[in-house]
Amino acid sequence: MCGIVGYIGFRDAYPIIIKGLHRLEYRGYDSAGISLFDKELKVYKKAGKVSDLESFVKDIDLGGTMGMGHTRWATHGAPSDRNSHPHSSGDRKLTIIHNGIIENYGIIKETLISKGHVFKSDTDTEVLIHLVEDIQNETGLDLREAVRVALTKVIGAYAIVIMSAEEPDLLIAARKGSPMVIGVGKGEYFIASDATPIVEYTKNVIYLNDNEVAYICRENLLIKNIDNTVQTPYIQELDLKLEMLEKGGYDHFMLKEIYEQPRSIRDCMRGRIYPQQGKVQLGGIKEYTEKLKNIDRIIIVACGTSWHAGLVGEYLIEEYARVPVEVEYASEFRYRNPIITEKDLVIAISQSGETADTMAAIELAKEKGATIFGICNVVGASIPRTTHAGVYTHAGPEIGVASTKAFTAQVTVLTLMAFYIAQQRGTITQSKLVEHLTELNNIPELVEKALKSNDHIKKIAAKFKDSANCLFLGRGSSFPVALEGALKLKEISYIHAEGYPAAEMKHGPIALIDDDMPVVFIATKDSSYEKVISNIQEVKARKGHVIAIVTEGDTEVKGMADFVIEIPQTDEAFVPLLATIPLQLLAYHIAVMRGCNVDQPRNLAKSVTVE
Repeated sequence: MCGIVGYIGFRDAYPIIIKGLHRLEYRGYDSAGISLFDKELKVYKKAGKVSDLESFVKDIDLGGTMGMGHTRWATHGAPSDRNSHPHSSGDRKLTIIHNGIIENYGIIKETLISKGHVFKSDTDTEVLIHLVEDIQNETGLDLREAVRVALTKVIGAYAIVIMSAEEPDLLIAARKGSPMVIGVGKGEYFIASDATPIVEYTKNVIYLNDNEVAYICRENLLIKNIDNTVQTPYIQELDLKLEMLEKGGYDHFMLKEIYEQPRSIRDCMRGRIYPQQGKVQLGGIKEYTEKLKNIDRIIIVACGTSWHAGLVGEYLIEEYARVPVEVEYASEFRYRNPIITEKDLVIAISQSGETADTMAAIELAKEKGATIFGICNVVGASIPRTTHAGVYTHAGPEIGVASTKAFTAQVTVLTLMAFYIAQQRGTITQSKLVEHLTELNNIPELVEKALKSNDHIKKIAAKFKDSANCLFLGRGSSFPVALEGALKLKEISYIHAEGYPAAEMKHGPIALIDDDMPVVFIATKDSSYEKVISNIQEVKARKGHVIAIVTEGDTEVKGMADFVIEIPQTDEAFVPLLATIPLQLLAYHIAVMRGCNVDQPRNLAKSVTVE
């Protein structure tokens, strides 16, 4: 959500910034802007895409070796040129870009207006740069100190970069609750919301911590906390390759990422499972082995697709580790007064590791004494640094806004955690563990096989691309798969879709069934197979159109469904990893046929870093 890019050094800043903004487009945005310093401070901004900004400035001299850029996802103020970032102070000597929300901006704005400040936008961000200006005017403080003081007066979340016309060798960056990374080069520094705009230029990065302010010049960097204490930054090397950020010949990042799942699932398991020994090894949580033997309950907190993965995890952990599991929307959990004890384990799941609601849920659970594990895809993100321990998914960068490989990676890690906890608690036999791990080790090959149905799925998509509604139904651990399938379809094709437990159809949704309603069933041969067949018959009796995900070789469902998509036979525990694949492809092809922007669906952001 929103994107920040900054540069100071010896190169022309504009090409670096504009390329960086393109790299951050996946985060979701509605406007873009840049600020450059070349003898004077220049600001250019435009509602729309980064390409619209490029067209707007194509005939302008864009020199300068210091600058910053921003893609905005509207919160305060509608998408427009005037609400786009950067925003300037009243005297135009300062400019700012900002991710996050300043919650008390209204009170500050009223005070500043009473002092004569005039605002040109509806944003909370403009209020912050006017506050810095006001502090300087009233106290005579230098810019560094004025920014620090201003940040002590605001409530909310922010990642900011500030430039000054009077200090052409200084960028000031700060964060609280919104991600920011600094790339370290030789005689140059890069700033961004995540590492994707930086990896082309340097592998060495610093992840700013909450309440830290960075003062960045061409030859040096100083980081202090909000209390003005100097901090010693930790420089780490990026495990990210530039080619991971390219489409690699695919039409869309989403399709590329769907096809990367055999590799990403394998990477999740590498070095963690030993099928012949019947052993799971998770180094990130091994220090908590004794804790796992004595926990009373597991609470999984997540949002969106990660919440669906958590639901799959609930089935697996309860089945194999025999521990009660609750799966909570982080956005709701944080506003309750949940009953949490020191004998609870909280597992927080987030692809980006920056989800604001999940971060807040973690802090709440920590205050109550729970042990917190994180499941995250981005090394160095806030959640891995905040939790007590955790497991990275190693799925690689996911650029498509609609999660695909992140979901199956999260399910894979939760599967490993279920077996690991079961192993520690002695709730699974060694022979059963050998059997399950052997089957799990084969899943990447089975996913490759499931992907071969792509052309068949594309034909089915053509039949239903003009549908107004769609139902997705499943039982057991296939119910979360149904939820995820519905989410993918609505996210990228804008078709209204709902997922339900198949048995719940008779408790309301069956009223929607008619000859215009496609119904997608996960109908694999498992413990609920006969029950799902009954549900299919109920839909067919009401003239609904049935698309069924079935086990390879199934003839019974094939005889009653309008369309079937086969997936390879596997153990019931691993069906979610396979059944998800055709649902992702179905949503993708329908969206493409409808002319939708698959990688950047409207109104959505990849990482929701504000409430």
